[in-house]
Amino acid sequence: MWDLGSQGIISGGMNVDVVDLRNFYAQPLGVMTRRLLGRAIRVRFDDLTGLAVLGLGYATPYLGVFREEAERCIAVMPAAQGVVRWPSTGPTLATLADETSLPLPTASMDRVLAVHALEMTSNPAEMLREVWRVLAPGGRLLAVVPNRRGVWARLDTTPFGNGRPFSRGQVVGLLREALFTPVGWSEALYAPPSPWFQRTAVAFERIGARLSLPFSGVLVVEATKQLYRPVTVRRTRLAPVLEPALGPALGRMPAV
Repeated sequence: MWDLGSQGIISGGMNVDVVDLRNFYAQPLGVMTRRLLGRAIRVRFDDLTGLAVLGLGYATPYLGVFREEAERCIAVMPAAQGVVRWPSTGPTLATLADETSLPLPTASMDRVLAVHALEMTSNPAEMLREVWRVLAPGGRLLAVVPNRRGVWARLDTTPFGNGRPFSRGQVVGLLREALFTPVGWSEALYAPPSPWFQRTAVAFERIGARLSLPFSGVLVVEATKQLYRPVTVRRTRLAPVLEPALGPALGRMPAV
């Protein structure tokens, strides 16, 4: 069970309680996170007009901007995390489910946004295979994961400091194993997760992105669904070609 203290410090195990996630995004640091990370997400998913969008994990802080343009926008929160009502007004568009067994038809979604998902699940490979199933041909996944080299993954003052952080190579390996092809990368949250840096966070973001610094808080990877598994072609080893052998010599006919 997670406990959100008076200073906003989260402590606990792998699974984040949904109440703690909601409380984090209601605090000034969470508001800053939502603003900066939301920009990076919007750059990748710039136009979702008429598309079906799924938010997986705790993606609701970033889904609101898509509701006006998307054909439909729903949120699935993992069973171990819990679920809260979303949106706060109108029909509920959020549900609770096992992230490795989504209650959605095959090929029913055009875009999937995974936030606080891949690093929190106990089986990321199975989760990605299920995302592949529900994505339509040509569908895309945008996954936000803690950067293993960043400060945010080392401190438990935010949800990104818990669960399993990733390097680029680890993310690529998981995606390819689940039949996804990475097509774009971004990074976000360069400023340390401290109230002292909130006023300068935008400047940190611009400098970090301009210089491609490797110590961002999160990696944002966009991947497209492959329809077929690549087949490794092995070169057939040819058998050695033998020189033609002469037949056995015939003995001389005996003289008559």
